[in-house]
Amino acid sequence: MNAKLVEDIANAVLYEGYMLYPYRPSSVKNRQRWNFGVVYPRAYSEMQNGADNWFMQTECLASGSSPTELSVKVRFLQAVARTIGELKAPLDELPVSIDQSGDPDFQIVETFQVGDQILQTWQEAIEREIVLRSFHLEDLLASGRSTVLDFPGGRELEPVRAADGRIAAVIVRTKDSVTGKVEVIAECVEDGLFKITVRILNITSTMISSSANRDAALMQSLLSAHTILNISGGEFVSSIDPPAELKNAASECKNVGTWPVLVGKEGQRDCMLSSPIILYDYPQIAPESPGNLFDGTEIDEILALRILTLTEDEKHEMRHADERSREILERTESMPAEHFMKLHGVLRGLRPASEEQR
Repeated sequence: MNAKLVEDIANAVLYEGYMLYPYRPSSVKNRQRWNFGVVYPRAYSEMQNGADNWFMQTECLASGSSPTELSVKVRFLQAVARTIGELKAPLDELPVSIDQSGDPDFQIVETFQVGDQILQTWQEAIEREIVLRSFHLEDLLASGRSTVLDFPGGRELEPVRAADGRIAAVIVRTKDSVTGKVEVIAECVEDGLFKITVRILNITSTMISSSANRDAALMQSLLSAHTILNISGGEFVSSIDPPAELKNAASECKNVGTWPVLVGKEGQRDCMLSSPIILYDYPQIAPESPGNLFDGTEIDEILALRILTLTEDEKHEMRHADERSREILERTESMPAEHFMKLHGVLRGLRPASEEQR
């Protein structure tokens, strides 16, 4: 397995749609985020009559034997609400407190400017993982494996100091607790062939009311969830293009909210990425891409050129919206002309014509 290649692809999936052009919170496109791979709390899902799933399921085929080892990793983002509080009176230091009763006196505002910095109320995210240790297929055949991991909620205040050194505002970061469960089972389809099932469940204990909206549910959801499976002593079978003799067995695999594809160096079959975004086997990051644009459509040139057309006020907002958006802006503004030429007119997917086609 090419670990670096798999990690790059998985990270692209994790942040797909995280922030869209024009990369500013004020843009309508960025008001409703986390559209891919959302695993909602069960209570919210049931209120929606199952329209929004509280589980994600991957099923794929693998060849091997009882001693064959399998490992599973689930990755997702946990939402963090970022609000800006303007202090009614500046402070030298924040009071030390263990709950909100000791908070300084502030009011929540949409934006707050201190010096040349613009602070904005928005959302951030924390990367999370649930890792299952390697196990033998024979163990899965016997009883399966599962694990539950709780990611606690919390609230933090970050002081924002004015030019005189006194605290003029606070950045309040709040996250709800999220509990994820991962189940893995195996079924023997025929001698030497197994069906692997991985289910991601959101079993968060929640008091979501019937009037709760999507934004509230997202705070307790698994966002951009995806699964990475590795096998040792066996091989995965392509779900997209299985061998003719395995097409029927592959068609019986049921995937919910996700699509498994082979990843790594082309021809390797020891790693599978189950993604909420439809990919092809052995996806690659475009070698000429200067960095992540959170778009996934391989239109780096157009996006980079459009970023350069933003007004100074728009760039100012983008620079202070989020650390990742700031990196995009600075990278694009400093990109040399020869790199733009590398992005221009790239052709992919061409293959030599066969003798019969000539």
